[in-house]
Amino acid sequence: MTMTAEQSGTFPLGDRAVFRLGYGAMKLAGPHVMGPPADRDAAVAVLRRAVELGVNHIDTSDYYGPHAVNELIREALHPYPEDLVIVTKVGARRTPEGHWPEALTPDELRSAVQDNLDHLGLDVLDVVNLRLPGNDEPVERSLAEPFEALAQLQEEGLIRHLGVSNVTTQQVAEAQSIARVVCVQNHYNVVHRHDDPLVDALAREGIAFVPFFPLGGFTPIQSAALETVARVLETTPMQVALAWLLARSPNLLLIPGTSSVAHLEENMTAAARVLGPTELEALDRIGGTGQPDPDL
Repeated sequence: MTMTAEQSGTFPLGDRAVFRLGYGAMKLAGPHVMGPPADRDAAVAVLRRAVELGVNHIDTSDYYGPHAVNELIREALHPYPEDLVIVTKVGARRTPEGHWPEALTPDELRSAVQDNLDHLGLDVLDVVNLRLPGNDEPVERSLAEPFEALAQLQEEGLIRHLGVSNVTTQQVAEAQSIARVVCVQNHYNVVHRHDDPLVDALAREGIAFVPFFPLGGFTPIQSAALETVARVLETTPMQVALAWLLARSPNLLLIPGTSSVAHLEENMTAAARVLGPTELEALDRIGGTGQPDPDL
């Protein structure tokens, strides 16, 4: 039976409460997140089915494609449902070769915000995350200049709320000293647990934490413990990984991505998956303090 996003509960994202199980649109682009999808109709169907299932939090960026994913979202869903929160990110650009160089100057950020507005067909963006450079882990550097530039665009009425992505605890604090931060989007999942203290600190402040790569990124999570729990519960390892995140902390907002309606519906089933103490203990041992699963 297909579940709905409502069963995941809600948490505030800016001035609206969203269901904790959302959708990440990156995988709707072509290979290496470049160009349009091979099957445009299928991509449109995924977006429409997500909203049918109650998803009201979609994560995207105009540098997915570039432009291709935002154009798909507009084609599939515009005019948008009143409760839909579209979160985008800025801070990088794409090269013809598919690289992701940083784009953090005030002029580059203003251009990126305008591109997102244009391709999504919006007058104001719900939430904009400042995405800082760093491949495996965030790089400690000041974000004052780019975040101040986004705060200026917020004052001009082009952005409702601000977030940060791929950041350290110190960078979160620096951003909060400049403007209100409504969400932090970092690499986090049942295996990759370096941000455990940050998740808990943000929960105490009522700030959303949005894990990117909740299922392991471009390579799915591999874990013997995860597979064991999935067999016991007669489900898939990916559903268990999502269920663990929902159980981990009430401020976690999930944005698993897929280009398949069938996989989207499978992900939704995780919202109703209840993990008992035995399963949670086994899963907690996978990452613990960020150490890799010894069975990897």
